[in-house]
Amino acid sequence: MSQNHHNHNHENCGCGQEHEDENCHCGQEHHHEHEHEHSHEDCHCGQDHHHDHEHSHDHHSHVEAAAPVLCAACDLPMDACVCGLENGNRKKIYIIENLDCANCAAKMEAKIAQLDGISSATLTFATKKLRITAPNPEQYLDKIQEICSSIESQAQVREFHEGERETTAHSQEQKKEQKRDLAVILTGAALFVIGEILGHISSVPVPVSSVIFLAAYLILGGEVLLTAGKNILKGQIFDENFLMSIATIGAVFTGQFAEAVGVMLFYRVGEFFEHVAVERSRSQIMEAVDLRPEVVSLIHNGEIQTIPAGEAKPGDILLVHPGDRIPLDGIVVEGESRLDTSPITGEPVPVKVAVDSPVTSGCLNTSGLLKIRVEKPLSESMVTRILNSVENAAASKPKIDRFITRFARIYTPIVVFLALGTAIIPSLITGDWHHWVYTALTFLVISCPCALVLSVPLAFFSGIGAGSRKGILFKGGIAIEAMSGVKAVVMDKTGTITKGNFVLQKAVPTGELTADTLLSLCASVEQNSTHPIAVSIVAAAMEKGLELESPLSLEEIPGHGIRAHLGAGVVLCGNRKLMDRFSVSLKQTPQEVYGSEVFVAVNGVFEGYLVISDTLKPDAKNAIRRLKQLRVTTAMLTGDALDSANAVAREIGIDQVHAKLLPEDKLSRLADIRKNSGAVMFVGDGINDAPVLAGADVGAAMGSGADAAIEAADVVFMTSAMEAIPQSISIARVTRRIAMQNVVFALVIKVAFMILGLAGFASMWLAVFADTGVAMLCILNSIRILYGVYMRK
Repeated sequence: MSQNHHNHNHENCGCGQEHEDENCHCGQEHHHEHEHEHSHEDCHCGQDHHHDHEHSHDHHSHVEAAAPVLCAACDLPMDACVCGLENGNRKKIYIIENLDCANCAAKMEAKIAQLDGISSATLTFATKKLRITAPNPEQYLDKIQEICSSIESQAQVREFHEGERETTAHSQEQKKEQKRDLAVILTGAALFVIGEILGHISSVPVPVSSVIFLAAYLILGGEVLLTAGKNILKGQIFDENFLMSIATIGAVFTGQFAEAVGVMLFYRVGEFFEHVAVERSRSQIMEAVDLRPEVVSLIHNGEIQTIPAGEAKPGDILLVHPGDRIPLDGIVVEGESRLDTSPITGEPVPVKVAVDSPVTSGCLNTSGLLKIRVEKPLSESMVTRILNSVENAAASKPKIDRFITRFARIYTPIVVFLALGTAIIPSLITGDWHHWVYTALTFLVISCPCALVLSVPLAFFSGIGAGSRKGILFKGGIAIEAMSGVKAVVMDKTGTITKGNFVLQKAVPTGELTADTLLSLCASVEQNSTHPIAVSIVAAAMEKGLELESPLSLEEIPGHGIRAHLGAGVVLCGNRKLMDRFSVSLKQTPQEVYGSEVFVAVNGVFEGYLVISDTLKPDAKNAIRRLKQLRVTTAMLTGDALDSANAVAREIGIDQVHAKLLPEDKLSRLADIRKNSGAVMFVGDGINDAPVLAGADVGAAMGSGADAAIEAADVVFMTSAMEAIPQSISIARVTRRIAMQNVVFALVIKVAFMILGLAGFASMWLAVFADTGVAMLCILNSIRILYGVYMRK
């Protein structure tokens, strides 16, 4: 089984198996580069064979199809495309500054999407990013600015630059604006209190308190009135500024000066805290995933220079002090330390790194001084990939979000006309205009839809952020929504349940030899091979410190194994057919083992066997147990033989096993499981898994897998850990539950206050709570997802 005979046709494969035989144990994946004709009906090699092997190497067109698709404009792979060209269109991202209203954001999105030539437009309130797709997106900048200004006069549209972060100047401007708002609120509140006090002093003329109330009203509501007037001229009638203006002006005309000022005061206070809460939650989510460094310490000509992280290039040597984060993906060239990888992988146990160890950006260097060689620039490093994934995911809106946005468009006008009917019809019947006009005004305040429009996207954005903190990248709210309904999890075996490497599980002597002697003999025969099984045998012998002997002679027997002359005599290493060929009587042969067996005989006497298998991931058993606690059915689809697959399933507790499957068989089995159990999530990592990933209700790919699988998936587990599967389902379920809580809570409160208003028990003071108060509670409820709620069922 030497390197020179490990060729494509397997005539001299040292695994000792004949590849047209039904019991291949070679441990190799037989789905590429094999110029042979054979059938793997009962292969136990531990690898998926993926398709019928009765073909020649020329027929492996599917491997060629996996080559990256190049962009027609920039000639780069699509996942590295710099021009954003897609079906003749280009994607462009803009930032909408001073965007304060979720309902206004929904209106902007709808109007921009209606522009001629724009194939899609998505405005994410949580990130203030507008993504448009068009042949020439730059030409729409002026129109987009016009639309945004017509809806929110202070809105400013600017181009988003890749890799940018919020500037200090922008942050300072936000703080100044908050201080101005706070000053207005405090001044208005002070005048309101003075007016209330003077109003209760009989010696003070009524006009005095009325003037003070009017001054307070103009200070608090001047901006609201002005904005409402501008929007009416632009055709924007049913917004919160218009509703609050009509409600409070109506209160003034009905003689309720104090109430008009009080409602405007509470509205401004509620808006202030709502904006603060939104900004805080947005920053918490983005800070949790934005681990990009601003600067790095570059070692150049023996000196340390501080340069912007974006200027570091592959090959540069960077210095990382204890307590600092790994700035860019790279390789350790000097030093030893332990890394806290939890920000990227969620794994709490620090990982030891030394020279030649790969390091991932975003991980925390806990102890030693390290020098690393940059392998990827900032734009391609893990920290940027995670951030981009979160921001792109936020733009993918779930069905419930789109429904609420559409609902809000018809909800507000309906409530306004209801308020108009409430003011006129009962008043004509009863003659009590004052009561019914006042009731109608409370309707107007209650009808503001911001709590509804804001609560759902913020909940899903929080879910995306919570997942990213555990190394789970959801590709949008749609993926979370779909995953929340998953009833069955179907997994590939190799690379998903197992690590994809081969390890000697045990050496079982059946004669006079010890286990170590048996292993030493076999390793001596296999030591010159690069075959995975041979490598695992030799590695196990070296780990035990066993001495290996060079064979005096070595004969390859195609499809059977190896016959070698050692000091102990003639040694046979191979499969059952090798033993039969030399009339070796087998005894104590393995029963239902998971893995491949290599039989060993010395001088015609069977001395034992070695069992080599792919290694199960250490968290596999706990992950399956957790899935069962979530009442999720588990199944495994694999190209392996049934005995090998059943051994794995028994070990970790999988419910269903479907073995000996071709890729097209996997799709049909997936359909059967969906029919019997409900929505299905498929987890895989290979190129051959891409069709099944795309065909499942939710496709999840291991981060260590093939790029084609990651591209086809709805969710990517960067840790490649099994525990990420139940974690992702928990996050999805909690996210959807909290989104529904927000919707139901907002609607119930609003309907309840409308009923109370009709019954004469609700004032405009309470109506303000039904608007801004409910919005604040929904925001706080949404950001709970970031703080460990997802670990519950």
